[in-house]
Amino acid sequence: MEKVISKLILGDCREQLKNLADNSVDLIFTSPPYADSRSNTYGGVKPDDYVNWFLPISVELLRVLKPDGTFVLNIKEKVVDGERHTYVIELILELRRQGWLWTEEFIWHKKNSYPGKWPNRFRDSWERLLQFNKLRSFNMYQQEVMVPMGDWAERRLKNLSETDKVRDPSRVGSGFGKRIANWIGRDKAYPSNVLHLATETKNRSHSAVFPEALPEWFIKLFTKENDWVLDPFMGSGTTLRVAQRLNRNGIGIEILPEYYQIAREDIMVIEEPLPPQLPQSVEPVQPAQLVLLEKKKKYEPTKPE
Repeated sequence: MEKVISKLILGDCREQLKNLADNSVDLIFTSPPYADSRSNTYGGVKPDDYVNWFLPISVELLRVLKPDGTFVLNIKEKVVDGERHTYVIELILELRRQGWLWTEEFIWHKKNSYPGKWPNRFRDSWERLLQFNKLRSFNMYQQEVMVPMGDWAERRLKNLSETDKVRDPSRVGSGFGKRIANWIGRDKAYPSNVLHLATETKNRSHSAVFPEALPEWFIKLFTKENDWVLDPFMGSGTTLRVAQRLNRNGIGIEILPEYYQIAREDIMVIEEPLPPQLPQSVEPVQPAQLVLLEKKKKYEPTKPE
């Protein structure tokens, strides 16, 4: 096994990302400050300004991600003047214009979210994890996140009907079907896109730290050992700590010295060069600005004659 590298960088990711080579990281997993959140530590970004604030960062992420890599963005809308703000929806549309493919959306169900009372809504118990890619074909190791079949399999497969032994078409005509007999002898199944994880974490030194199980699941799904994982909003280093434990190389960027120092104390830092660019034989993805120009007409409304 190759030596695993963990590179921690103090600074603003808008500038520090420019030092990373094109097509050099396999997974970007991050949770940037939400709009108007973490104002005591990060100053906060106004909801109306959020998209314009994030796009210069995402254009650098598009450049440094390998063609077969994945970008996972943990984010959540906030309530402004009694209604949900649309900055996340707007950001998704702008990222697509920038050249990203919005491949999937995962939901993190917070099993132990704090109770509360609001006049016109219930407590937030979930967050988005948006998956973006450069290409429709990307690295994905689904077998690494399989889950136990559960008791239903023993009950359901014990007495199979004739329908269970053949492909049973969807009753609504969707074209999808199932064959229950395919699951005989299997002890694991593929998970859904809803992750049921508690919010508890051992690391309480950051204003908005997520549990280690969250980045762990995505690191296992989208990378293999010795791949490169990037978190441009590192915080106190949860993603980098998990990546190191799973034998992945990691790069973390943090703007606040106090959190950067916490991460350095908790992660075995190996000061090695940053990952190199892929060999020139790999065809680069179109520059984001060119993609934006090519796609612009697609999203602009047609003006009447």
